[in-house]
Amino acid sequence: MSSATALPVLYSFRRCPYAMRARLALIASGTHCELREIVLRDKPTEMLTASPKGTVPVLVMTDGTVIEQSLDIMRWALRRNDPQRWLQPDAGTLDDLLALVAACDGDFKPQLDRYKYPNRFNDAEHAARERGAAFLRELEARLSASPHLAGTHATLADAALMPFVRQFAMVDAAWFDAQPWPRLHAWLSAWTASDLFARAMPKYVAWKPGETGIDFPPP
Repeated sequence: MSSATALPVLYSFRRCPYAMRARLALIASGTHCELREIVLRDKPTEMLTASPKGTVPVLVMTDGTVIEQSLDIMRWALRRNDPQRWLQPDAGTLDDLLALVAACDGDFKPQLDRYKYPNRFNDAEHAARERGAAFLRELEARLSASPHLAGTHATLADAALMPFVRQFAMVDAAWFDAQPWPRLHAWLSAWTASDLFARAMPKYVAWKPGETGIDFPPP
């Protein structure tokens, strides 16, 4: 289904956690776009022209402006409309949220990669898992004080971190489930069972040049 009105174009890949967090924020803000699902091994020229970095997500505005980092897409969307107050934590500040996201992206994500793909790195799988677990223990401690990472309601930090915690949990689900992290388990389960997550995760066929993408988000 296509839209008669010009919309921003979002290049996305369903399983990418960076793209996932961007889609979550677009839905939460009520921002509509034309989603173009890509195949990573066959990236469209249109996306690479807009953003030579070659990674998703990429948001191309109707005036040609390009936003090519997931956190920037989240902040752009939520600054336009933030009905759930994702940019307004009731514990700490927006800078605190951004610092937590930076810790995830800068420290936790590399350990996640090493844990998922030990053969790609000169590192032991269990060592990467333990380093990643240290970050997850910090999240468990945060959640012992409130149901979300920054207070009584979800924020940008929850949405930005959840896709990466989910990936970590999926590497060895039995191990993850056995860890003494009841609050983290409940937090992750609530996110993945939510209507918001379901709306962010439909499977779409790969976009082909010359076609119109998908109206996103779905109803």
